[in-house]
Amino acid sequence: MKRFWLVLLSLGLVLALSAPAMAVDVKFGGSFYAAGVYQDKTNVMKDSGSDGASTAYYYQRLRVQTDFIVSPGLSLVTRFDAMERAWGAPRATANLGNQNVTLGALSNSDIYSAGTTAENENIAFDYAYIQYISPIGMFRVGYMGDGTWGTPFGDYDLPVGKIMYANQFGPVTAIGYIAKFKDSSYTSKNPVSGYTDRDVDMYCLAAQYAWKGGEAGLLYKLYRNAGTRGSNFTQIEHFLLPYAKAKIGPVFIQAELIYGFGDYMTTESGVGNMNLNTINGWIDATADFGMFYFGGSFAYLSGDDPTTPDKKEGGVVTGGADWNPALILFNYDRYYWNNGFTGWTGTSNPNQNDNPYLATSNAGMSNAYFFQGRAGLRPIAKLDIQAAVSYAAADKKYMPLYGIPVTGGTYGTEIDLTGTYKITNNLSYMLGVGYLFTGDYFKGSNAAGTNNVKDNYLALQSVAVPCTDTHSGSQKTA
Repeated sequence: MKRFWLVLLSLGLVLALSAPAMAVDVKFGGSFYAAGVYQDKTNVMKDSGSDGASTAYYYQRLRVQTDFIVSPGLSLVTRFDAMERAWGAPRATANLGNQNVTLGALSNSDIYSAGTTAENENIAFDYAYIQYISPIGMFRVGYMGDGTWGTPFGDYDLPVGKIMYANQFGPVTAIGYIAKFKDSSYTSKNPVSGYTDRDVDMYCLAAQYAWKGGEAGLLYKLYRNAGTRGSNFTQIEHFLLPYAKAKIGPVFIQAELIYGFGDYMTTESGVGNMNLNTINGWIDATADFGMFYFGGSFAYLSGDDPTTPDKKEGGVVTGGADWNPALILFNYDRYYWNNGFTGWTGTSNPNQNDNPYLATSNAGMSNAYFFQGRAGLRPIAKLDIQAAVSYAAADKKYMPLYGIPVTGGTYGTEIDLTGTYKITNNLSYMLGVGYLFTGDYFKGSNAAGTNNVKDNYLALQSVAVPCTDTHSGSQKTA
């Protein structure tokens, strides 16, 4: 009955915000980038007989967001990605969206999009939602972004259907929303009976407090995964995500913690139940003195202990797709365009993970300690040169998802050098090179001590054009 009233109230809100627009103003925003990349090898197995070919190609993406301003306080927001492809390369084959009813997770080869990879190579809409700023707060209904909170750590921009409410009370902003990851109800597009209520849902509450020079917040997430109920298991997981940002003189500090607990696996028989207990954190500081700046980062993502089968300590949360601290290690863009690079006996970077909601994505850091130091120089206002040294090691010496032990625990040490030049206010050019001194983690289960690894390097250049808030004037619509 409670679910019935929740659905009824949600439908009422959707209908209340479903109104035809007779006259609108339109705002366009978005971005375009094109890049070329060269990577030395696609695996790091030395003397393996299949060293992996080097790879070099160009790729691009156009992103356009359009805001239809229906009236003061009411707007329709859409966003699409187009021509996201490697120049002249083979195109992706058509693949499923996120409607595979037999899986508890999304089934989509382009997990951070509402469209598939094949659709993104042409055009794929990610956002379509109504925003209404009322006297009692802001409402949003439709497909919109989710997964970005606080700092870049742990973030991933995942379009998902949501009903959201937010309001500001002095320095405090309160937020609440529900999200639908997967629905298995019988429809004309999903003519399978017996799967009603085998859904994946999320319920969130958050609060943010802002003061001069900083902000802090706390987000609570409840995931309910009943996608495999009746044939396998269910999950009810809770996550707490506190964060803080502050500027103290020339130093900017930010930190975030992600703590997960609850029922990672509740089986029908009661055999094989697992509790979730995972912790991940990041702290970063940058001191900016104008022409010079320097800083450092530390991140920890707990790994799963294969000796505790009744507990899940890692592999559920990653460092996210939006946080890319290095050019090679744990870099989502490199992973998206070039896949992960592999080592001996199935080791890989990024690590495979078993997030039940993003199961097709292995992006982001997991099972790791990460340290980074960096320094930058701005010899002129338009040029920014940065050097960074990163070191990463495994928290647990095993391969995530499989629980297979490895003999070494070091991912490696990476040196990155990047330079970004602002040609105009809206056009920038970036050139970067990264070199990875490969660690012994990639020797895999090397009991005989015969597996050797080799270093890897990457070169990248890109041009980017952000375009925001271009007003087109009034438009008439039916």
